Amino acid sequence: MCTEGGSSYIKEQIEEFKLDRIVVAACTPRTHQPVFAAILKEAGIPPRYFEFVNIREHCSFVHQAPEVREKAIKKAIELIKAGIARARLLEDVPTMTVPVTPTALVIGGGISGLSAATDLGDTGYKVYLIEKNTTIGGRMSQLDRTFPTDDCSI
Repeated sequence: MCTEGGSSYIKEQIEEFKLDRIVVAACTPRTHQPVFAAILKEAGIPPRYFEFVNIREHCSFVHQAPEVREKAIKKAIELIKAGIARARLLEDVPTMTVPVTPTALVIGGGISGLSAATDLGDTGYKVYLIEKNTTIGGRMSQLDRTFPTDDCSI
């Protein structure tokens, strides 16, 4: 379905049957979702009326042993049924653009918090850092040396 031929077939089916919801059971949405989003856009169907059932990574890739093949097929069928049931309930939610203030609050001045604050600051955000203790650095700042390099933690 994610090839040119599959895309054409989906478009034909939308026109022929006046479809208003689309369920696709195929590969990963990570790489193929934009293909199907373009198809829906061309057909005039809101993007939220699309349900993607990922049977590649939920069935075929994780259940390759011959002894579980039948169970994997049953699982795929159940996932598709669930996708169809969900598609019946899908509603179009209008998209709106809102202004964003480039400000962030980072809670915790440990290594992760400091790293997040630095990364956000480097992208142009104004960052507020909150730490409950009187010093920053978290547990790492309390260590003299760290494994495996025996470096100073600070």
